[in-house]
Amino acid sequence: MKRLIQSTLLLLLPVLTYSQHSVARQWNEILLESIRNDFARPTVHARNLFHISAAMYDSWAVLDDTALPYFLGRTINGFHIPFEGIEYEVSKQVAREEILSYACYRLIRHRFSQSPGAEKIYFKADSLMDRLGYDKTNISFDYEGGSPAELGNYLAKSIIEYGLQDGSNEQNSYANLYYEPVNPPLVVDDPGNPNMEKPNRWQPLTLETFIDQSGNEIPGSTPPFLSPEWGNVDPFSLSDDQYTSHSRNSNEFKVYLDPGDPPYLGQSSGEYYKWGFSLVSIWSSHLDPSDGVMWDISPKSIGNISTLPESFETYSDFYDLIDGGDASQGHSTNPITGQPYEEQIVPRGDYTRVLAEFWADGPSSETPPGHWFTILNYVNDHPLHVRKIGGQGEIVSKLEWDVKSYFLLGGTMHDVAVTSWGIKGWYDYVRPISAIRYMCDKGQSTDDALPNYSEIGIPLVEGLIELVEEGDELAGDENENVNKIKLYAWRGPDYISDPEVDEAGVGWILAENWWPYQRPSFVTPPFAGFVSGHSTYSQAAANVLSLLTGSEYFPGGLGEFEAPQNEFLVFEEGPSVDVVLQWATYKDAADQCSLSRIWGGIHPPADDIPGRKIGKLIGVQSYEFASNYFDGIVTSTNSEKPILIYPNPARDYINIEGIGSEYSIRIYDINGNIHFDSTVKNELNYRLNIETFPQGVYLMQIISPSTQKVFRFIK
Repeated sequence: MKRLIQSTLLLLLPVLTYSQHSVARQWNEILLESIRNDFARPTVHARNLFHISAAMYDSWAVLDDTALPYFLGRTINGFHIPFEGIEYEVSKQVAREEILSYACYRLIRHRFSQSPGAEKIYFKADSLMDRLGYDKTNISFDYEGGSPAELGNYLAKSIIEYGLQDGSNEQNSYANLYYEPVNPPLVVDDPGNPNMEKPNRWQPLTLETFIDQSGNEIPGSTPPFLSPEWGNVDPFSLSDDQYTSHSRNSNEFKVYLDPGDPPYLGQSSGEYYKWGFSLVSIWSSHLDPSDGVMWDISPKSIGNISTLPESFETYSDFYDLIDGGDASQGHSTNPITGQPYEEQIVPRGDYTRVLAEFWADGPSSETPPGHWFTILNYVNDHPLHVRKIGGQGEIVSKLEWDVKSYFLLGGTMHDVAVTSWGIKGWYDYVRPISAIRYMCDKGQSTDDALPNYSEIGIPLVEGLIELVEEGDELAGDENENVNKIKLYAWRGPDYISDPEVDEAGVGWILAENWWPYQRPSFVTPPFAGFVSGHSTYSQAAANVLSLLTGSEYFPGGLGEFEAPQNEFLVFEEGPSVDVVLQWATYKDAADQCSLSRIWGGIHPPADDIPGRKIGKLIGVQSYEFASNYFDGIVTSTNSEKPILIYPNPARDYINIEGIGSEYSIRIYDINGNIHFDSTVKNELNYRLNIETFPQGVYLMQIISPSTQKVFRFIK
């Protein structure tokens, strides 16, 4: 019988026991397991990861001489949490662990009380408290008596109260307040998309049975849009002047880092709409391991993307429409070992399917933000990992490293959820299954001299998107399908009776029956596509991990995930050979995550690129925002637009945004050598050429009449 492999990073690393992990890591594992046993809600769980990680950080920072807590004693987004300090009699380490454990325990029990797996979650949380020797019955908040446990309870209580007024509507199970879809549902099992009224807007899907990505069967067969008003939730590092307030039907939709419109069918950008969704269909023809196409999927050939397209017009230069893939340059050598990366030649159809399933929703359904926590933990466990914040200074304790890294990544993932779901809710953009079926119902838009022509139909591509002709096996007994659109694509779940042993394969199908590479009980996430949450989460996390570790590379220059032959895939049988996903850098992993969603039939390029760009900005911004707490220099929150430097890591240039008037820039390497020293006048957006800088970690000092900041970046 096929063995289901949990999608976790599998290197030949030593297995660490609880006693070898910090107490923060132990509670993080409980939190991730709680998410696996809850409903699949990436917005809600990004917030859970943030709030519980912030509780961990506060438990450490409140007893530190330099760092500032995030919640305790501070006013966050207008909500004040009083705190005057604590006198305690145990050691600082013991006090921190006790505060942290009680805070996490109370928050997890509260946030997951309505989960379908609540009993299992409670058992695991109770077991950890017992193993740590803590009294679960202590529910007092009276920390002024010197009890770290009671301070932990108070911290959890305060965060719970904060969460009940942060715009998430937690008290009503995060229900939508006013969003309404404009399209009637697409009945996925029926052919075509005959009832779609607005092809640029999101369409609900009606399934025979809807099972979310955590394996929960959800009542009702037409799931609603998840979190369309999440842009109204209080953020982490995002500032007030970074959002645009939109209004629809007198209701507000906050959009942070507004990317502007995606391409729209029937408008001037319509050709890019048609190109993008056609690409999704074409790439589904790449899911056949027996087509004879072999790829090197090692870092020698994949990764190391230097630039992203700046406009829809240049997307076709970045993505390979016919053969698949992107503008990867690969890495000539592993900079850590100095040796070339070893080639790994596998069938393209195995690589694409493994990639699509690995990134589908995170390992064991921790959702995408939780997925990046598992990657962070993988890095933390690597024997070559060094616990230096930003790659500099002294090696810190496991506890300090864990609480700071979780706080940083949690805040970042939450900002991504607020930003990308704010964009999703406002732009309300269509998904591939709706767009592809709709265009194909209309016909072909290539040649008005051919049958079934429509200006809003799909473009024809020889061998991939064609018209059904007489004599075609798809024509039908009475030629009823002649002149309909046919696609050379993944054939879909109708060809899979038992996913343990069956493989749908690729072939010609009627376009009206096109499916994304997903389970028939799920099909597509129940929310709008633009922008891609996976792209945004992944780019933000990749930037954070690069800055946090001081290197853009995985420890040892290589991160790996093993997908054993005929054991890993869940949607169908496969892969046909052993496949090892490999990444040199965190950004390489993020870029491959973005492509996985196209091969999975979930996003077109127009969803992907803006998400990548927004993710980079959020990652850099949140790192600097959190670093100010670490350094004890926070003066205000969410009111002033931050200074941004990006990309980071950088290669040839670095952009500086958010400063007006006159300011000076000085750049040092970690040895104190000055590489740049100049004054800039009246340039709000300044591009600095760093082509001649040697590779390494740098400090950029920016001094203006109103501020003085120091940023770390990697070349």
